[in-house]
Amino acid sequence: MPCCVRTSTATATYDTERLLRTFARTRPRHRPGTRWHYSNFGVALLGPAMARATGTDCPTLLTRHVTHPLGLSGTTLGPGDPATTATGHRADGTTPVPGIGMGPFRAAGAARSTPADLLTYLEAHLDPERAPLPLRLPLRDVQIPQLRRGLRHRDTHTLTWYHHPAPGGPLLFHSGETFGQQAFLGFHPASATGVAALVTRPGRSSRLVNTAYELLYALAADPAA
Repeated sequence: MPCCVRTSTATATYDTERLLRTFARTRPRHRPGTRWHYSNFGVALLGPAMARATGTDCPTLLTRHVTHPLGLSGTTLGPGDPATTATGHRADGTTPVPGIGMGPFRAAGAARSTPADLLTYLEAHLDPERAPLPLRLPLRDVQIPQLRRGLRHRDTHTLTWYHHPAPGGPLLFHSGETFGQQAFLGFHPASATGVAALVTRPGRSSRLVNTAYELLYALAADPAA
């Protein structure tokens, strides 16, 4: 079953100092390397960590090292153009939900993109050797399984993608939900197939994640379908 990552309006009440103070008080419950938990908080910490290490803010790093080299001109980390930004809705599909800032959690959930850019991003993962030279190794590395999870540990996880068995080879995907929006990205290297799906309403009632996952799996099983 695909996993949908969610964020809440509580993230907007944080600032970077509060994020770092919370991290300083955090104590692991298990020995490192023995347990795994999905953590938006952990990914959010990468933002100030990278900024502190490089002396450059996170949006600039994303543009310099990822979006510009890949030609993702419609992708930003932060507020987008109101004239072209889709309006999210509550689960009823009609009540609009205004977008809000993610504060220091922007590394975990503030990326805004277009369908065309998302497909271009997937194409880079399907064929890393055609990507700009500095990105080839990272694009390969993020597809390497790092741990086992799920029922009887049948599923694995990479640094950034869920990694499920599928015909011909693994299927990699990720999904997310925040403030009236849902997104799914997935690809199947063996069949050179990718799926990007978006919807402007949250919740399981939209069935976006399951539908997109089932479509990708079906295409992986029969690319000619």
